[in-house]
Amino acid sequence: MGRVSFPPIRHAVRVGALLLTFAAVLPVLGLIGSGPASAQILAQVGDREQVVTVRGNRRIEIETILSYMDLRQGQTVTAEDLNRAVRRLFDTGLFRDVQIVPAPDQLIVEVSENPSINEIAFEGNDALADEDLEQIINLRSRLPFTVSAAEADAQAVIEVYRRTGRFGAEVEPVIIERSDNRVDLVFEINEGELTGVSAIDFVGNQVFSDGSLRGVIETTESGLLSQFIGSDVYDPDRLELDKELLRNFYFSRGYADFTVLSATAELAPDREGFFITFTVSEGEVYNFGELDAIVTAKGLDQEEFQALIPADLSGDTYDASAVEEITNDLTDLAGQRGFAFVQVRPRPRKNTGDRVIDLTFELAEGPRVFVERIEIEGNTQTLDRVIRRNIELVEGDPFDARRIREARNRIRALRYFSKVDISSEQGSSDDRAVLKVKVEEQSTGALSFGLGFSTSAGPIGNVALSERNFLGRGQILNLQVTAAGDTQIYDFRFVEPAFLDRDLSVGFHAFFVDDDRTDESDFEIVRLGFGPTVGFPLSEDTDLSLRYEFLREDVKVNDTASPAIIQDDGVRFTSRVGYTLTHDQRNDPIEPTSGYLLSLDQDFAGLGGDARYIRTQGTAKTWTSLFSDQVVASLELEGGAIYGFSDDIRINERFFLGGASLRGFEDSGVGPRDLLTDDALGGNFRLISRLEVSFPLGLPEELGIFGGVFVDAGTLFDLDGIRQDANGTDIDDSASFRVGAGGLLFIATPFGPLELSFGTPIIREDFDNSEFFRLSIGTRF
Repeated sequence: MGRVSFPPIRHAVRVGALLLTFAAVLPVLGLIGSGPASAQILAQVGDREQVVTVRGNRRIEIETILSYMDLRQGQTVTAEDLNRAVRRLFDTGLFRDVQIVPAPDQLIVEVSENPSINEIAFEGNDALADEDLEQIINLRSRLPFTVSAAEADAQAVIEVYRRTGRFGAEVEPVIIERSDNRVDLVFEINEGELTGVSAIDFVGNQVFSDGSLRGVIETTESGLLSQFIGSDVYDPDRLELDKELLRNFYFSRGYADFTVLSATAELAPDREGFFITFTVSEGEVYNFGELDAIVTAKGLDQEEFQALIPADLSGDTYDASAVEEITNDLTDLAGQRGFAFVQVRPRPRKNTGDRVIDLTFELAEGPRVFVERIEIEGNTQTLDRVIRRNIELVEGDPFDARRIREARNRIRALRYFSKVDISSEQGSSDDRAVLKVKVEEQSTGALSFGLGFSTSAGPIGNVALSERNFLGRGQILNLQVTAAGDTQIYDFRFVEPAFLDRDLSVGFHAFFVDDDRTDESDFEIVRLGFGPTVGFPLSEDTDLSLRYEFLREDVKVNDTASPAIIQDDGVRFTSRVGYTLTHDQRNDPIEPTSGYLLSLDQDFAGLGGDARYIRTQGTAKTWTSLFSDQVVASLELEGGAIYGFSDDIRINERFFLGGASLRGFEDSGVGPRDLLTDDALGGNFRLISRLEVSFPLGLPEELGIFGGVFVDAGTLFDLDGIRQDANGTDIDDSASFRVGAGGLLFIATPFGPLELSFGTPIIREDFDNSEFFRLSIGTRF
């Protein structure tokens, strides 16, 4: 049997013209037969009786056809009645053709049944599974096949592909004829490529450039190399979010009259990308006027709430985010006082002449509404409990808009979902509400690549594979492999971020390192380690992580190494506990433009094993921006110290400096060194400062290329005295600062941010080793 693509079939009601010659009115008595030996009916035509027969039905019972035609025994039927009966048969979808043909002494009703569907299959689909497509279509096996139903199902599949960003998808239904009037239905699918965003333009913006506004919205343009490795996908639902983000951006900068007049997306003629245009009206900048609070809810002290409104805010540029923050503070205080149903309503009074906005925060008793049920939709991979543990509300709690807003932010911060929406509907009564949490899953796996170049070791490569929502349980799984010359690193990490559904993370870390440092220090380290980790928040912005590690470290020293290293040859076991304390005040964890990040890290070795030491590291980094976040500057300070008990600190335990830690110098290129063997020895103390500024280069914004400059300064010093006095050594252990400076190039690609640094030493010692070029890149999948 062959495959056929079917053209549209025209159904026509074919009542023979000769029928009208029998009589104006046909009395028809009803029984219908099937096949050649079909049943016969006697019909009175004038003074003659005629025989009426029905032929062609194979599967459909006579009584069923008679019922569809609405013909009964003894019924008088006109020609128009027969026309309507035929149309009713077509409407059932069971028949391909129906004809009423007059013949001598009889009327013949000829039916041709539609084939039944034997099997439905899909070909060419990769992005959507067969099981998903089966839920979209209406046709099923054993149902009658019709062209219109197949075309409707094909269009439904196309619409689903468009919602997933594939606007070039094509679907063609094809039938394969089988025996016994059966067909196989095959939907041949050409999914097409993901349709990216070719350009994003803004019309009406005078104060902020197109580049600044592109950084505000979530929709992004297809970047460099996207024609080879993918592009950002157009999502029509995301435009509404983009409009809201633009409003928040302008409102937080005083543009209280700002509006988005339109947001349109036009598909390119080649259907390979969209051109998105936002038309905006910026308006004028407003300042804060008078701010006060009015408490109408009984039992609350107005002065206590008035004190939460900053007195010095009057006269400053209007900021909608500051209004929201004050609203949240007032709501929180009311909740602390036991008034869960108090609503805080900011009442702005806009003075367009003076461009001033006066604000009154009204605290009024709201309706008493309780959460009846929480429903979660759209999480095809992530388990319900992973989402629920980020919602502080449970069934029976008072309805709290602030806590709902915080829950949405926490769920978004998981980065498991491309879209998160929490809405409320009335429950079984007026004082009950149903919370509906709707999410859209997104890829949570990550693949990153790192490339570097050292003048001594040559190319350096790194591949890291991670999954931050393993099996939909919110668990973190990381596997990293690094190769640099003869050095290999295998690192495995697993973290359960909410152990027993509590705000407690539990994890396990294991690693193997074969680090050949022959070029820098004439030795090799083979390190094997493992241990558990535990983490929990101390406050909203402060986290504490505890860990234990057991290490086996084998230092293999070459005969030509410095005597200060030879004494470290052999195997040493280390048992240590440690912690990391972080305080994060950044405005964005990925691309911060303001705020700061503090970190303190300590390890205590000596709980068993051979090593006895305390190792401490601390970092402080701050960000600031200029010219509407176009220029971003960061300053980082880092310090480290290690102190040993009873034994010297071995070379594998000391700090090294260079490479990514001090640009302009190669790995281990700075610090104490045996001048006779040219071996880097590491140090017990190090201090580093890094200043970096990034800025646009004036190139077309769609290229996503930015420049930058950096200045790094650092020192590494202090060896144990016994090493200074080792025979056959000439060690330089000065604490002099080294300075490196250079330029940076950032390129936005579908791989992620590509960073190229070109550095050179400004202040150095003669024995330091320099490095001019370093490259790093990351991507998500």
